Amino acid sequence: MFFGGVVPASPDEERLAEEVGMALAGAGFTLLHGGYNGLMEAAARGAASKGGTVTAVTLADKHDEWGAFNPYVTSDVRLPDIGTRLNHYLDHADLVVAMGGGVGTLHELTAAVYYAGNVRPVPVWITGPTALGLLAYLRREKWLFEAETRPLGFLRPIASAAAFAVQLHDLIPLGEAEA
Repeated sequence: MFFGGVVPASPDEERLAEEVGMALAGAGFTLLHGGYNGLMEAAARGAASKGGTVTAVTLADKHDEWGAFNPYVTSDVRLPDIGTRLNHYLDHADLVVAMGGGVGTLHELTAAVYYAGNVRPVPVWITGPTALGLLAYLRREKWLFEAETRPLGFLRPIASAAAFAVQLHDLIPLGEAEA
């Protein structure tokens, strides 16, 4: 699953999103994302370039208002409300990847962190300068802190596309990744 906003902070961040999409598809993951433009589209473009499946998960009553999906979407799921949409993401995720974005991405990221820490320990990886800055702020201001009852081992900052590829390789049990 990929959370990222519609307005990339920079061309470098957009390229990173594309490389993340390529790595995920190359490892056999299906990319779940909002389906629209910006970082979501860049990740979808990367996944599509490696033959990956790209699924848009959106709100049924907002699709007409929000417009067409990016051209890399291969399937879509339209759900009735934001809670159902977020639960769909989290219940189907083997890995959550978050980059920069707006308040929607922030909402998705905080829900993923809560979910991973309290419901099911799905890995949550933070990458890109905007999201890494947010993570540093949340740790510095004690919005996020590790304690015996609040382990954060599922949360991982990823500094670059190369580091993402290494971490992804380490995440996948031997023999499960596609060539």
